[in-house]
Amino acid sequence: MEPLSRRRMLQAGGALGALGALSVAQPARAQSIWTWSAAGSVAGAGVGTDPRWVWDEEADPLVASLIDRGDVPAVNALLRTWTTNGQPLPSGLPADLRDFMERARQLPSWADERKLALAVDFNTKRGLYLGVLYGLASGMMSTVIPKEARAVYYSQGGADMKDRISKTAKLGYDIGSPNAYRPEGEMIVTSVKTRLVHAAVRHLLPQSPQWADRAEEDIPISQRDIMVTWHSLPTTVMRKLVDWRVPIPAAESAAFLHSWQVAAHMLGVRDEYIPASWDEANAQAGQVLDPILAPTTEGVRLADILLKLGTPIDAGILSKPILGAFTRFMLGDRIAEWLDIPREPVWDPLLRTAWGPFIAVREGLLPFPLAPQAYWLFDEFLRKAALLFLSNARPISIEIPLTNRPS
Repeated sequence: MEPLSRRRMLQAGGALGALGALSVAQPARAQSIWTWSAAGSVAGAGVGTDPRWVWDEEADPLVASLIDRGDVPAVNALLRTWTTNGQPLPSGLPADLRDFMERARQLPSWADERKLALAVDFNTKRGLYLGVLYGLASGMMSTVIPKEARAVYYSQGGADMKDRISKTAKLGYDIGSPNAYRPEGEMIVTSVKTRLVHAAVRHLLPQSPQWADRAEEDIPISQRDIMVTWHSLPTTVMRKLVDWRVPIPAAESAAFLHSWQVAAHMLGVRDEYIPASWDEANAQAGQVLDPILAPTTEGVRLADILLKLGTPIDAGILSKPILGAFTRFMLGDRIAEWLDIPREPVWDPLLRTAWGPFIAVREGLLPFPLAPQAYWLFDEFLRKAALLFLSNARPISIEIPLTNRPS
Protein backbone atom coordinates (compact mmCIF):
# COMPACT_ATOMS: atom_id res chain seq x y z
CA MET A 1 0.00 0.00 0.00
CA GLU A 2 1.33 3.44 -0.92
CA PRO A 3 2.34 5.49 2.16
CA LEU A 4 -0.13 8.16 3.21
CA SER A 5 1.13 11.69 2.60
CA ARG A 6 -0.17 15.21 2.78
CA ARG A 7 -0.62 15.43 -0.99
CA ARG A 8 -2.52 12.17 -1.22
CA MET A 9 -4.73 13.16 1.74
CA LEU A 10 -5.53 16.47 0.11
CA GLN A 11 -6.32 14.69 -3.15
CA ALA A 12 -8.69 12.47 -1.19
CA GLY A 13 -10.44 15.50 0.18
CA GLY A 14 -8.83 15.66 3.62
CA ALA A 15 -9.06 19.11 5.23
CA LEU A 16 -5.43 19.41 6.27
CA GLY A 17 -4.73 22.91 5.01
CA ALA A 18 -1.38 23.94 3.61
CA LEU A 19 0.70 21.88 6.03
CA GLY A 20 2.69 18.63 6.00
CA ALA A 21 4.57 16.05 7.96
CA LEU A 22 8.08 14.79 8.36
CA SER A 23 8.28 11.03 8.03
CA VAL A 24 10.94 9.00 6.27
CA ALA A 25 11.02 5.42 5.09
CA GLN A 26 11.40 3.34 8.23
CA PRO A 27 10.33 -0.09 9.46
CA ALA A 28 6.62 -0.55 9.96
CA ARG A 29 7.10 -0.68 13.71
CA ALA A 30 8.34 2.92 13.61
CA GLN A 31 5.05 4.13 12.12
CA SER A 32 3.06 3.24 15.23
CA ILE A 33 -0.56 4.21 15.62
CA TRP A 34 -0.99 7.08 18.06
CA THR A 35 -2.50 5.64 21.23
CA TRP A 36 -1.17 8.00 23.90
CA SER A 37 -4.15 9.50 25.71
CA ALA A 38 -4.60 13.26 25.92
CA ALA A 39 -5.96 12.64 29.43
CA GLY A 40 -2.29 12.48 30.45
CA SER A 41 -1.48 15.87 28.94
CA VAL A 42 -1.26 19.31 30.50
CA ALA A 43 -4.61 20.02 28.80
CA GLY A 44 -6.19 16.94 30.35
CA ALA A 45 -8.20 16.25 27.20
CA GLY A 46 -7.99 16.41 23.42
CA VAL A 47 -9.43 15.17 20.17
CA GLY A 48 -6.88 12.36 19.86
CA THR A 49 -5.55 13.22 16.40
CA ASP A 50 -2.17 11.64 15.69
CA PRO A 51 0.25 14.58 15.90
CA ARG A 52 2.03 13.18 12.83
CA TRP A 53 -0.78 14.86 10.90
CA VAL A 54 -0.76 18.13 12.83
CA TRP A 55 1.64 20.99 12.12
CA ASP A 56 1.52 24.75 12.79
CA GLU A 57 -1.62 26.17 11.27
CA GLU A 58 -0.70 29.71 12.28
CA ALA A 59 3.02 29.95 11.54
CA ASP A 60 3.27 27.85 8.38
CA PRO A 61 1.17 29.91 5.95
CA LEU A 62 2.48 33.14 7.48
CA VAL A 63 6.16 32.29 7.00
CA ALA A 64 5.54 30.84 3.54
CA SER A 65 3.96 34.18 2.65
CA LEU A 66 6.93 36.11 4.09
CA ILE A 67 9.29 34.08 1.94
CA ASP A 68 7.19 34.39 -1.19
CA ARG A 69 6.77 38.14 -0.66
CA GLY A 70 10.51 38.67 -0.27
CA ASP A 71 10.13 40.05 3.25
CA VAL A 72 12.50 37.69 5.06
CA PRO A 73 15.79 39.65 4.77
CA ALA A 74 14.20 42.78 6.23
CA VAL A 75 12.40 40.74 8.91
CA ASN A 76 15.62 39.00 9.96
CA ALA A 77 17.39 42.35 10.22
CA LEU A 78 14.65 43.69 12.48
CA LEU A 79 14.45 40.55 14.63
CA ARG A 80 18.18 40.69 15.37
CA THR A 81 17.33 43.60 17.66
CA TRP A 82 14.67 41.60 19.55
CA THR A 83 16.69 39.71 22.15
CA THR A 84 14.87 39.72 25.50
CA ASN A 85 11.40 38.51 26.41
CA GLY A 86 10.10 41.82 27.69
CA GLN A 87 11.22 43.95 24.75
CA PRO A 88 8.56 45.44 22.49
CA LEU A 89 8.61 43.93 19.03
CA PRO A 90 10.68 45.97 16.56
CA SER A 91 8.79 48.60 14.64
CA GLY A 92 8.53 47.96 10.92
CA LEU A 93 7.57 44.30 11.06
CA PRO A 94 4.82 43.25 8.63
CA ALA A 95 1.45 43.54 10.36
CA ASP A 96 0.54 39.87 9.98
CA LEU A 97 3.87 38.79 11.48
CA ARG A 98 3.58 41.28 14.33
CA ASP A 99 0.09 40.06 15.22
CA PHE A 100 1.26 36.44 15.21
CA MET A 101 4.32 37.15 17.34
CA GLU A 102 2.33 39.10 19.92
CA ARG A 103 0.13 36.03 20.39
CA ALA A 104 3.00 33.55 20.21
CA ARG A 105 5.07 35.30 22.90
CA GLN A 106 2.38 34.89 25.59
CA LEU A 107 3.01 32.21 28.21
CA PRO A 108 0.24 29.62 28.57
CA SER A 109 -2.38 30.25 31.25
CA TRP A 110 -1.16 27.16 33.11
CA ALA A 111 2.45 28.38 33.42
CA ASP A 112 3.40 28.31 37.10
CA GLU A 113 5.87 31.03 38.16
CA ARG A 114 6.72 29.16 41.35
CA LYS A 115 7.68 26.04 39.41
CA LEU A 116 9.65 28.05 36.87
CA ALA A 117 11.57 29.69 39.73
CA LEU A 118 12.27 26.28 41.27
CA ALA A 119 13.51 25.04 37.89
CA VAL A 120 16.22 27.68 38.17
CA ASP A 121 17.42 26.02 41.37
CA PHE A 122 17.47 22.65 39.63
CA ASN A 123 19.42 24.01 36.67
CA THR A 124 21.89 25.75 38.96
CA LYS A 125 22.60 22.58 40.94
CA ARG A 126 22.77 20.27 37.91
CA GLY A 127 24.18 22.67 35.32
CA LEU A 128 27.36 20.69 34.65
CA TYR A 129 25.43 17.47 34.13
CA LEU A 130 22.89 19.22 31.93
CA GLY A 131 25.54 20.69 29.65
CA VAL A 132 26.98 17.26 28.93
CA LEU A 133 23.60 15.54 28.65
CA TYR A 134 22.15 18.12 26.27
CA GLY A 135 25.22 17.81 24.09
CA LEU A 136 26.17 14.12 24.16
CA ALA A 137 22.95 12.35 25.15
CA SER A 138 20.35 14.58 23.49
CA GLY A 139 22.56 16.02 20.75
CA MET A 140 24.02 12.71 19.65
CA MET A 141 20.64 11.00 19.94
CA SER A 142 19.32 13.47 17.35
CA THR A 143 21.64 11.84 14.79
CA VAL A 144 19.80 8.52 15.15
CA ILE A 145 16.35 10.07 14.87
CA PRO A 146 16.03 9.50 11.11
CA LYS A 147 13.53 12.24 10.37
CA GLU A 148 15.45 14.84 12.33
CA ALA A 149 18.83 13.79 10.94
CA ARG A 150 17.63 14.07 7.35
CA ALA A 151 15.77 17.32 7.90
CA VAL A 152 18.82 18.90 9.52
CA TYR A 153 21.27 17.54 6.98
CA TYR A 154 19.41 18.73 3.87
CA SER A 155 18.21 22.07 5.26
CA GLN A 156 20.34 25.22 5.39
CA GLY A 157 21.59 24.26 8.86
CA GLY A 158 23.24 21.13 7.50
CA ALA A 159 25.68 23.21 5.47
CA ASP A 160 27.19 24.80 8.61
CA MET A 161 26.79 22.41 11.50
CA LYS A 162 28.80 24.48 13.97
CA ASP A 163 26.34 27.34 13.48
CA ARG A 164 23.40 24.93 13.54
CA ILE A 165 24.52 23.29 16.78
CA SER A 166 25.20 26.67 18.38
CA LYS A 167 21.63 27.74 17.65
CA THR A 168 20.27 24.48 19.03
CA ALA A 169 22.49 24.80 22.11
CA LYS A 170 21.10 28.29 22.70
CA LEU A 171 17.76 26.73 23.57
CA GLY A 172 19.45 24.64 26.25
CA TYR A 173 21.32 27.68 27.52
CA ASP A 174 18.27 29.93 27.60
CA ILE A 175 15.93 27.47 29.30
CA GLY A 176 18.55 26.92 31.99
CA SER A 177 19.25 30.58 32.64
CA PRO A 178 18.05 32.23 35.87
CA ASN A 179 15.62 34.49 34.01
CA ALA A 180 14.51 32.07 31.30
CA TYR A 181 10.87 33.15 30.99
CA ARG A 182 11.09 36.46 32.82
CA PRO A 183 11.13 39.81 30.96
CA GLU A 184 14.93 40.06 31.10
CA GLY A 185 15.39 36.45 29.90
CA GLU A 186 15.57 35.11 26.35
CA MET A 187 13.70 31.79 26.27
CA ILE A 188 10.48 33.23 24.87
CA VAL A 189 12.40 35.02 22.12
CA THR A 190 14.33 31.86 21.27
CA SER A 191 11.14 29.77 21.19
CA VAL A 192 9.21 32.15 18.94
CA LYS A 193 12.13 32.53 16.53
CA THR A 194 12.60 28.75 16.46
CA ARG A 195 8.91 28.34 15.68
CA LEU A 196 9.36 30.68 12.68
CA VAL A 197 12.41 28.69 11.54
CA HIS A 198 10.44 25.42 11.72
CA ALA A 199 7.74 26.95 9.54
CA ALA A 200 10.34 28.10 7.02
CA VAL A 201 11.88 24.63 6.84
CA ARG A 202 8.44 23.13 6.19
CA HIS A 203 8.11 25.49 3.23
CA LEU A 204 11.65 25.14 1.87
CA LEU A 205 12.75 21.57 2.45
CA PRO A 206 10.24 19.97 0.05
CA GLN A 207 11.96 22.00 -2.68
CA SER A 208 15.20 20.08 -2.04
CA PRO A 209 15.49 17.17 -4.48
CA GLN A 210 17.97 15.48 -2.12
CA TRP A 211 15.52 15.54 0.77
CA ALA A 212 12.58 14.61 -1.45
CA ASP A 213 14.47 11.55 -2.67
CA ARG A 214 14.98 10.35 0.91
CA ALA A 215 11.67 11.28 2.55
CA GLU A 216 8.25 9.70 2.15
CA GLU A 217 6.19 12.77 2.92
CA ASP A 218 6.00 16.17 1.37
CA ILE A 219 6.86 18.55 4.22
CA PRO A 220 8.87 18.08 7.46
CA ILE A 221 8.40 18.71 11.18
CA SER A 222 5.01 17.55 12.37
CA GLN A 223 3.99 18.06 15.98
CA ARG A 224 4.82 14.41 16.59
CA ASP A 225 8.34 15.09 15.31
CA ILE A 226 8.70 18.07 17.63
CA MET A 227 7.68 15.89 20.58
CA VAL A 228 10.19 13.20 19.51
CA THR A 229 12.91 15.87 19.68
CA TRP A 230 11.44 17.15 22.95
CA HIS A 231 11.80 13.68 24.46
CA SER A 232 15.42 13.54 23.32
CA LEU A 233 15.95 16.52 25.61
CA PRO A 234 14.19 16.63 29.03
CA THR A 235 12.92 13.03 29.05
CA THR A 236 16.31 11.63 28.07
CA VAL A 237 18.11 13.92 30.51
CA MET A 238 15.91 12.87 33.43
CA ARG A 239 16.24 9.20 32.50
CA LYS A 240 20.03 9.51 32.66
CA LEU A 241 20.01 11.41 35.94
CA VAL A 242 17.82 8.68 37.42
CA ASP A 243 20.13 5.99 35.99
CA TRP A 244 23.08 7.78 37.60
CA ARG A 245 21.19 7.89 40.90
CA VAL A 246 21.52 11.63 41.20
CA PRO A 247 19.30 12.57 44.16
CA ILE A 248 16.69 15.05 42.96
CA PRO A 249 13.87 16.35 45.19
CA ALA A 250 10.46 15.58 43.68
CA ALA A 251 9.52 19.26 43.54
CA GLU A 252 12.67 20.14 41.58
CA SER A 253 12.11 17.25 39.19
CA ALA A 254 8.56 18.45 38.55
CA ALA A 255 9.80 22.01 38.10
CA PHE A 256 12.37 20.95 35.51
CA LEU A 257 9.62 19.15 33.61
CA HIS A 258 7.39 22.22 33.86
CA SER A 259 10.02 24.46 32.28
CA TRP A 260 10.09 22.11 29.28
CA GLN A 261 6.30 21.81 29.17
CA VAL A 262 6.15 25.58 28.77
CA ALA A 263 8.86 25.35 26.10
CA ALA A 264 6.82 22.86 24.08
CA HIS A 265 3.82 25.18 24.21
CA MET A 266 5.94 28.15 23.14
CA LEU A 267 7.23 26.12 20.18
CA GLY A 268 3.66 25.76 18.97
CA VAL A 269 2.85 22.26 20.24
CA ARG A 270 -0.78 21.73 21.17
CA ASP A 271 -1.28 21.31 24.90
CA GLU A 272 -3.01 17.96 24.36
CA TYR A 273 0.34 16.49 23.23
CA ILE A 274 2.44 17.80 26.14
CA PRO A 275 2.83 15.20 28.94
CA ALA A 276 1.61 16.30 32.36
CA SER A 277 4.04 14.15 34.37
CA TRP A 278 7.26 12.19 34.04
CA ASP A 279 5.28 8.95 33.98
CA GLU A 280 3.28 10.26 31.03
CA ALA A 281 6.43 11.60 29.37
CA ASN A 282 8.09 8.21 29.61
CA ALA A 283 4.97 6.50 28.30
CA GLN A 284 4.79 8.84 25.31
CA ALA A 285 8.53 8.53 24.64
CA GLY A 286 8.15 4.77 24.70
CA GLN A 287 5.77 5.08 21.78
CA VAL A 288 7.25 7.90 19.68
CA LEU A 289 10.99 8.03 20.47
CA ASP A 290 12.40 4.70 21.58
CA PRO A 291 11.11 2.55 18.66
CA ILE A 292 12.16 4.91 15.87
CA LEU A 293 15.87 5.29 16.66
CA ALA A 294 17.86 4.02 13.67
CA PRO A 295 21.00 4.80 11.68
CA THR A 296 21.02 6.85 8.48
CA THR A 297 23.82 7.97 6.20
CA GLU A 298 22.98 11.57 7.07
CA GLY A 299 22.99 10.84 10.80
CA VAL A 300 26.41 9.20 10.69
CA ARG A 301 27.82 12.25 8.91
CA LEU A 302 26.24 14.63 11.41
CA ALA A 303 27.56 12.59 14.34
CA ASP A 304 31.09 12.76 12.96
CA ILE A 305 30.80 16.54 12.70
CA LEU A 306 29.48 16.79 16.26
CA LEU A 307 32.28 14.66 17.67
CA LYS A 308 34.85 16.89 16.02
CA LEU A 309 33.43 20.12 17.48
CA GLY A 310 35.42 19.86 20.69
CA THR A 311 38.84 19.32 19.16
CA PRO A 312 39.79 22.99 18.59
CA ILE A 313 38.83 23.85 22.17
CA ASP A 314 40.74 21.16 24.02
CA ALA A 315 42.49 18.38 22.13
CA GLY A 316 42.83 16.35 25.33
CA ILE A 317 39.68 16.43 27.44
CA LEU A 318 37.34 17.07 24.50
CA SER A 319 39.05 15.05 21.79
CA LYS A 320 36.90 13.05 19.37
CA PRO A 321 37.85 9.68 20.98
CA ILE A 322 36.82 10.85 24.45
CA LEU A 323 33.61 12.45 23.20
CA GLY A 324 32.91 9.18 21.40
CA ALA A 325 33.53 7.18 24.57
CA PHE A 326 31.10 9.34 26.50
CA THR A 327 28.54 8.94 23.72
CA ARG A 328 28.89 5.16 23.91
CA PHE A 329 28.57 5.28 27.69
CA MET A 330 25.46 7.48 27.61
CA LEU A 331 23.60 6.00 24.65
CA GLY A 332 24.85 2.42 24.62
CA ASP A 333 26.78 0.11 22.33
CA ARG A 334 24.05 -0.24 19.71
CA ILE A 335 23.83 3.48 18.94
CA ALA A 336 27.62 3.83 19.10
CA GLU A 337 27.98 1.09 16.49
CA TRP A 338 25.34 2.72 14.31
CA LEU A 339 27.38 5.92 14.38
CA ASP A 340 30.69 4.16 13.64
CA ILE A 341 32.14 5.22 17.00
CA PRO A 342 35.14 2.98 17.77
CA ARG A 343 35.71 1.46 21.17
CA GLU A 344 38.23 3.21 23.41
CA PRO A 345 40.47 0.80 25.38
CA VAL A 346 41.04 3.25 28.24
CA TRP A 347 37.97 5.46 28.48
CA ASP A 348 35.29 2.81 27.89
CA PRO A 349 36.18 0.66 30.93
CA LEU A 350 37.03 3.75 32.98
CA LEU A 351 33.58 5.18 32.48
CA ARG A 352 31.89 1.86 33.26
CA THR A 353 33.73 1.41 36.54
CA ALA A 354 34.37 4.92 37.86
CA TRP A 355 31.44 7.08 36.71
CA GLY A 356 28.98 5.78 39.33
CA PRO A 357 31.33 6.42 42.26
CA PHE A 358 32.26 9.80 40.76
CA ILE A 359 28.59 10.86 40.73
CA ALA A 360 28.15 9.58 44.29
CA VAL A 361 31.17 11.61 45.45
CA ARG A 362 29.97 14.76 43.70
CA GLU A 363 26.52 14.34 45.26
CA GLY A 364 27.95 13.82 48.73
CA LEU A 365 26.81 10.20 48.91
CA LEU A 366 30.33 8.83 49.30
CA PRO A 367 33.42 10.27 51.02
CA PHE A 368 36.02 11.66 48.64
CA PRO A 369 38.67 8.93 48.22
CA LEU A 370 42.05 10.65 47.95
CA ALA A 371 41.25 12.45 44.68
CA PRO A 372 41.90 9.71 42.10
CA GLN A 373 42.96 11.03 38.71
CA ALA A 374 39.83 9.70 37.01
CA TYR A 375 37.57 11.90 39.15
CA TRP A 376 39.54 14.99 38.26
CA LEU A 377 39.34 14.07 34.57
CA PHE A 378 35.59 13.53 34.81
CA ASP A 379 35.08 16.86 36.53
CA GLU A 380 37.18 18.66 33.94
CA PHE A 381 35.20 16.96 31.18
CA LEU A 382 31.92 18.11 32.69
CA ARG A 383 33.10 21.69 32.90
CA LYS A 384 34.61 21.87 29.43
CA ALA A 385 31.75 20.01 27.75
CA ALA A 386 29.19 22.26 29.40
CA LEU A 387 31.13 25.24 28.08
CA LEU A 388 31.23 23.72 24.59
CA PHE A 389 27.57 22.79 24.34
CA LEU A 390 25.99 25.69 26.21
CA SER A 391 28.08 28.78 26.94
CA ASN A 392 29.67 28.85 23.50
CA ALA A 393 26.21 29.25 22.03
CA ARG A 394 26.11 32.96 22.82
CA PRO A 395 25.64 35.36 21.19
CA ILE A 396 23.64 33.68 18.42
CA SER A 397 21.04 35.10 16.06
CA ILE A 398 18.28 32.66 15.12
CA GLU A 399 17.06 33.71 11.68
CA ILE A 400 14.49 32.58 9.14
CA PRO A 401 16.28 30.65 6.36
CA LEU A 402 15.77 31.28 2.66
CA THR A 403 17.54 28.27 1.19
CA ASN A 404 18.25 24.58 1.74
CA ARG A 405 21.66 22.93 1.90
CA PRO A 406 23.48 23.69 -1.34
CA SER A 407 23.68 20.76 -3.74
